[in-house]
Amino acid sequence: MTSVGTAITEGMAALADAGVENPRKEARLLLGHVLKMTPAQVFARAGDDVSSDAMQVYYAQLSDRCRGMPLAHITGRREFWSLDFLVSPATLIPRPDTETVIELAEELFRKRRAPARILDLGTGSGCILLALLTVFEQATGTGMDVSAEACRIAEANALSLDLAGRAEIVMASWSDGIDGKFDLIASNPPYIPHDDIAALDVGVRDHEPASALDGGADGLDAYRSLIPVAIPALTEDGLLILEIGIGQSAAVSEIASAHGLVPGPVRRDLAGIERAVSFYKKGVGIT
Repeated sequence: MTSVGTAITEGMAALADAGVENPRKEARLLLGHVLKMTPAQVFARAGDDVSSDAMQVYYAQLSDRCRGMPLAHITGRREFWSLDFLVSPATLIPRPDTETVIELAEELFRKRRAPARILDLGTGSGCILLALLTVFEQATGTGMDVSAEACRIAEANALSLDLAGRAEIVMASWSDGIDGKFDLIASNPPYIPHDDIAALDVGVRDHEPASALDGGADGLDAYRSLIPVAIPALTEDGLLILEIGIGQSAAVSEIASAHGLVPGPVRRDLAGIERAVSFYKKGVGIT
């Protein structure tokens, strides 16, 4: 029999050889996933034996991770905004950078009437919409995505987070138009320039949906199609908050301004990069 501690040591070595960052942490997470234990339980039970069947599953998952499969796709889970989300290859894996969208919304609505209706365009796992619904507890929201599988995942997350009664998931494209009016429209659209896709980490390039990554030649195609469609769906004092890629703030603001929106505050991520931008209608202002 192999002990939990030995399994972690073996897994850490394999992951380190494959160039995986934080190999010890990931080995613990993988073994915990197999054994249905929390990382704390894995640490506390280092001397316990692991069955041969469990070790076979663990080795298979280590092999997948060493070949570049994202950890979230192996475990099927990812934390976002301190919430636990189901993910799949049909959805973009939630990232800390995207929490800037939630932070900016929380900041801007602190001195305003809280949003009653929220729309998340390209909802994927539903992480933006559902996180916003935990911040704005009286709001209802709609998540829109063209992928049937993404919508299924978002619905499952709404159910598991006890938000299904306040969240509607709709399979549709924003290019077909948006029904209704919303106080807050948010989105993390695809913004990677097409020619940059090949240089992405293998875990992103080969395992996450290209439709959620590829922003066209300059990375701005989604903004060009989304912004003019979102404007009629905003209430008069509504806000549009978008995640952006590195160095895209000025270009996205130019697109929005060309359609009559006024740029508002910007939120930087932990690396100091402008990551979330806000816009509002002329004559409204943000106070």
